Amino acid sequence: MPRTALTGTRIRARRNLRGLRQAELARVVGVSPSYLNLIEHNRRKVGPDLLSALAQALGVSSDALVEDTDARLVEGARAAALRCDSELVELERIDEFTGRFPGWSKVLAETQARVERLERVVEQLNDRMTHDPYLGEALHEIISAVTSVQSTASILNDSGVIEPDWQARFHQNILQDSARLAEGAVALVNYLDAGKTDETGLAAPQEEVEAWLATLEFHLPQLERADADAQSMVQGQVDLSSDASRALARQWIARFHSDARALPLPELLVALSDHGFAPDALARHFNVRFDQVLRRLAMLPPHALAELGLPAPGLVICDNSGTLMFRRGIEGFALPRFGGGCPLWPLYQALQRPHQPLRQSLVTAGRMARSFVAYAFATTEVVLGYDKPSVLQASMLIIPADSVAEDEVTEPVIVGSSCRTCAQLDCAARREPSILMTASESGGEF
Repeated sequence: MPRTALTGTRIRARRNLRGLRQAELARVVGVSPSYLNLIEHNRRKVGPDLLSALAQALGVSSDALVEDTDARLVEGARAAALRCDSELVELERIDEFTGRFPGWSKVLAETQARVERLERVVEQLNDRMTHDPYLGEALHEIISAVTSVQSTASILNDSGVIEPDWQARFHQNILQDSARLAEGAVALVNYLDAGKTDETGLAAPQEEVEAWLATLEFHLPQLERADADAQSMVQGQVDLSSDASRALARQWIARFHSDARALPLPELLVALSDHGFAPDALARHFNVRFDQVLRRLAMLPPHALAELGLPAPGLVICDNSGTLMFRRGIEGFALPRFGGGCPLWPLYQALQRPHQPLRQSLVTAGRMARSFVAYAFATTEVVLGYDKPSVLQASMLIIPADSVAEDEVTEPVIVGSSCRTCAQLDCAARREPSILMTASESGGEF
């Protein structure tokens, strides 16, 4: 029977579905918790006898741990069940259901995935309508032009005989305002369609840089070389359509290149194999700042992480104001497109305690709750002098909880993306009502 590289990942997923801790499963099959942790992170192979014992303890066949035939169906069915408040849902029989009705299980899993995607679209659209500065300005410009045209046309229609000079002026005003209206409408449509041409400036520079990095899976191989040149790396990149986005890209490239020099890729991959996602251990190993480790882990080549059985983490960076300066999303942890994020994120707690590494387990609010472990660190970037403010910058690395050792998981905090789209309606940190709150729930206040 072939042993795939993700056998450990499937063992971990099945254990979590059963609600077992690593120590419990390790005791049942007769191995140490640390050895089982290495297996679950795909850093130790599983022999036939141990595989059989693990399968028996988890209540599945050995094939289910070796071949990924139904893991996605089980996870999809479980996610769909958690959306239902009914106590009649038999979570413990999901394996039996997917085994007996694989076709219906596939339909259920695909429907659940579609619901999740649609919910995320709604969140993004609401976030955009609420906080997008360009959208507000564009709509205001269009309304202003329409109002001006309407006012001038009303004067021409209701004033009877108008002197030729004034009539010419009004006609000229209508011409200019209608041209302004047409230009504003075209610009707005282009912006909403995300259409970009050279120097349009319709997308924010940060969005262009993040979209560009996303197409590269947030890894630039040139950064691994000592002679990496930021100017040549952004030259001719069609995704960076404005001078501002190219300048911002060069700034981030310089920062990421410095991180790459401090944590060379070959040595870092070996350390990851030994330590896993443990930023504190990696910072000590390479004698670097904690935030350098956080940024570096988020910019590693995805294929290298996959070979270690590790997922690509998420990363957010903010300044003193709490504004998100950089975003690398991760599935299941929504990041706001504009404005600040959830005030309970350790990202913001780090700003209150500069130069102190923070670790916090997080659970996303709502029925589709997912578990993560976040590491945060804030540094002083600029000191302006006596009696003047300092410029701080905080970084937060986001990792799925099942991808870190169990001793890294703490009592979780329930968090959201932003207050506008958070399902945690009774949160003490809420600063505005959620669109998920019904009229009866809000009672006109929050």
